[in-house]
Amino acid sequence: MKKTYKIDVDCANCANKMEAAAKKTAGVKDCIVNFMTLKMGVEFEEGQDVKAVMKEVRKNCKKVEDDCEVFL
Repeated sequence: MKKTYKIDVDCANCANKMEAAAKKTAGVKDCIVNFMTLKMGVEFEEGQDVKAVMKEVRKNCKKVEDDCEVFL
């Protein structure tokens, strides 16, 4: 399953950090962050609880870029 989320981030480098952090999150098959549109596209592994995975994605993104935001 794929879902798109609105994000708030200050620079392209920070967006790359968010993308890398999201990709390392358990339950995420792939992630693409587009800084120009301020959107994060997440593809989830089969059978995952999307809400629970996104809470972890958000937490992991905050670890690498504390002033970013992922709107769930």
